[in-house]
Amino acid sequence: MLRLKALIPFLFTAFISQDGFAQTPQTAGAFPISAPQQPADPAKIELGKKLYQEPMFAKDLSASCASCHQLKNAGVDNLPQYIGMNKQVGAVNTPTILNASLNFRQFWDGRAKTIAEVISDHVKDKSIFDSSWPTIIQHLSENSIYTEDFKKIYPQGITKATIEDALTVYIENLLTNNSNFDKFMAGDRNALTNDAQKGFRLFKKYGCIFCHQGPNLGGNLYQRLGIYKDYYADKGPPKKSDLGLYNVTGKPEDKYVFKVPTLRNISRTGPYLHDGSIKTLPEMIQLMAIYQVGQPLRNDEVNSIAAFLQSLNGQPDNDLITNQEK
Repeated sequence: MLRLKALIPFLFTAFISQDGFAQTPQTAGAFPISAPQQPADPAKIELGKKLYQEPMFAKDLSASCASCHQLKNAGVDNLPQYIGMNKQVGAVNTPTILNASLNFRQFWDGRAKTIAEVISDHVKDKSIFDSSWPTIIQHLSENSIYTEDFKKIYPQGITKATIEDALTVYIENLLTNNSNFDKFMAGDRNALTNDAQKGFRLFKKYGCIFCHQGPNLGGNLYQRLGIYKDYYADKGPPKKSDLGLYNVTGKPEDKYVFKVPTLRNISRTGPYLHDGSIKTLPEMIQLMAIYQVGQPLRNDEVNSIAAFLQSLNGQPDNDLITNQEK
């Protein structure tokens, strides 16, 4: 299993990434996002964009992918926990859908490997769409525009596989490779303010980069919440959703282990943590310093790291966003 072991001590521990190679202080790093190696079919992207906004996925036709994963809000709903069918409050915070294709697993607990698996999970989840594939296929097939759109791309027409494919292609292209950080890493030394550059140095100095690494600055490994200090001893008794990967594997050592989230657009995707319990970015930075790094930070250090994290804000290609989402 791909898991990041305890960060003790920082300078001598190897870290395991999604490709299975050890990450050391010399090799772990942050990188700009590369464009997809093969350009996607524009027709599939357009169809996926329509499906992303489509309320036919919900049993009561009241919600779409965009209801929680709002592109105008960096791919989240900015709520502590998502609100699904019949106003049901979910158990976890909505993760951003931007750059989701760069994650090695999906969901906080990593239970899905592919975006297609996430789509099927949401279709069946009673707190999200509470629907079924036959129902969704029927609704879409009764719409002549969708029937024609699918036939132009897929000879087999509207099926579970073709719906998942169109949505997946669209979501895979929701990349934010135009941030100031990407420009800085591409050679523009003026793209980051002095404070943001200081924050980047602190980010590396305190070992944040060992977990939040790669082009997505996260999303490529697991880690336990509470390495240097017992988080739940301070917060209170854990709920089922706090158990993380344990809910998938049933292994005691996987309790409180989560997929490390991306830091891209992090200043726009609060509240934070899997349960949305942390309201502000400075609070989140200090919490990570205490429980994951084992060293509280000065206020000026928190502010500099926050400035660096703000440099990770970016937008998907404008053509991928519908007018109602702009």
